[in-house]
Amino acid sequence: MIRVTSDNSIFSLSTEAAPVARISSGDGLVLETADCFSGQVRSPDDAPSSVDWSHINPATGPVYVEGAEPGDVLSVFIERIEVAPRGVMAVSASFGVLRERFAGMSFQIVPIAEGAARVSGADVPVRPMIGVIGVAPAGDPVPCGSPGAHGGNMDTRLIGEGATLYLPVFAPGGLLSAGDLHAAMGDGEICGTGIEVAGTVTLRVDVRRDLRLENPIVETAEVVATIASAATLDEAADLATRDMADLLISRLELSAADATMLMSAAGQLQVSQVVDPLKTARFALPKAIIAHYGRALV
Repeated sequence: MIRVTSDNSIFSLSTEAAPVARISSGDGLVLETADCFSGQVRSPDDAPSSVDWSHINPATGPVYVEGAEPGDVLSVFIERIEVAPRGVMAVSASFGVLRERFAGMSFQIVPIAEGAARVSGADVPVRPMIGVIGVAPAGDPVPCGSPGAHGGNMDTRLIGEGATLYLPVFAPGGLLSAGDLHAAMGDGEICGTGIEVAGTVTLRVDVRRDLRLENPIVETAEVVATIASAATLDEAADLATRDMADLLISRLELSAADATMLMSAAGQLQVSQVVDPLKTARFALPKAIIAHYGRALV
């Protein structure tokens, strides 16, 4: 199994980034990742001015997947996420939903032990997830701090252990990268950070040619969810909803009316994050409902 260390980090997802490793479809991959601050915040007393803000949200990679071509889909199974015993959170006057309540920026160091993270005096259950994971986008490079059709900084808490992420491929080899792990994060990521943490992710990557996607999809044991990012949350929600309808129509051969009614009766339109340059929403449909049709949605 190929292992890539966190010193192989990039700050934009791009076709211009040289691959640091190559794998074949079906191979396992281990990525060591730095936290979103590139390890620069060590104490709550650290000054924001001491942080190099050009080195935020590093992603380890990119990794070239042999045989992946534009129009294909990368199926990325997240086998394991291991997180460091300390994380970082921040509030700031510059970002987050409640930024007007703060002057400047302050950090909190979050100890993590025995399956819990200590945040503001409360024990929060650890639920590791990947904040940034994606492929090289079509067109210009996209900073790792922004999401899009290529994935990137989707900050979607369903992208955790046991989930499979499906990413549309826009460039030969896909050029897969991942980073920005969170020990835990609530939907919305309203302060602009989850529990930001360094760690290691173990993945298995396959090339799919029987699936056509415009935007990412995540599959867990419970749901299949379409993920979309746009300038506003309303636009992202509309796009995620339309993607799910298109998926039901094409994969399950439902009529537009049947797909729409099923989604309205059994689906969940959810917020992933509201703090990045683009907002991210998802539409989740229970797999127990999908199973009635006797075929896979993805």
